[in-house]
Amino acid sequence: MSRLQVVSGKGGTGKTTVAAALALALATEGKRTLLVEVEGRQGIAQLFETEALPYEERKIAVAPGGGEVYALAIDPELALLDYLQMFYKLGSAGRALKKLGAIDFATTVAPGLRDVLLTGKACEAVRRKERGGGFVYDYVIMDAPPTGRITRFLNVNDEVAGLAKIGPIHNQAQAVMRVLKSPETAVHLVALLEEMPVQETVDGIAELRAARLPVGRIIVNMVRPRLLDADELELVRTASHGALAQSLSSAGLGGARRGQNAERLVGPLLEQAEEYAERYTLEEEQRSVLSELGLPLHELPLLAEGMDLAGLYELATELRKQGMS
Repeated sequence: MSRLQVVSGKGGTGKTTVAAALALALATEGKRTLLVEVEGRQGIAQLFETEALPYEERKIAVAPGGGEVYALAIDPELALLDYLQMFYKLGSAGRALKKLGAIDFATTVAPGLRDVLLTGKACEAVRRKERGGGFVYDYVIMDAPPTGRITRFLNVNDEVAGLAKIGPIHNQAQAVMRVLKSPETAVHLVALLEEMPVQETVDGIAELRAARLPVGRIIVNMVRPRLLDADELELVRTASHGALAQSLSSAGLGGARRGQNAERLVGPLLEQAEEYAERYTLEEEQRSVLSELGLPLHELPLLAEGMDLAGLYELATELRKQGMS
């Protein structure tokens, strides 16, 4: 597994949930992972039922086998202050610039610089080592921007080309791209078995490949349970109305006037079966489209009770079963 795992997806597909579950899955058996948020939504804190994340790495969960999950919400302004201190030793002068609004101005008018800072912080965590020589984190998982912006976000070298041809910013962008375009990185896309998320996934993969960014896996989220298979659906389609009513009556459904009541039950049941059949067909079509992309395909179930911390651990277990650990 690549050490930097980037998770993207169309809005509403649950990419933050998948990123959090992946961090738990990769932290098993004593591993240490860092879960990074770059959009400032504090979605990770909500999932792990903890207070808002500061601009510092904080342990938020323990995985099965004693592994640890740390989290970091990257603030572009504070990341720029770190950058100014690292390369220019500005110290208090950098803090003065922040008070004057210069830091906010720089990250707003130069979005390429903002993305360099965000991705650069994650890449620094990937490369960081302990005194003994081992990596501080076994894996870094980035909850990245949505699919429509992911290629531009990661391809920071192109973004910075218009800002700096030489110097520390240029060198920083080059260092970031060496990580992002290497086997150390994998970009996973989260989808649903619906037409729009699948199409956005197809388009996103094409853009990532065109930019020579390493595409990892497709993770289909919120998959509904299969109630009937293709043969059972065909049986429902071909069975006569009368035969179904008789079967219901024979099963004791319909009360004292079984025949008439059973007749009334058949219509609604057939309507439900038809709705299920339409959804089943659509989902199979979308699953086929994703399968044709030639990437490993994983599926996570729709949790009937909704998403909470227990559900997050359940999804992490499912990812481990499917080889994502």
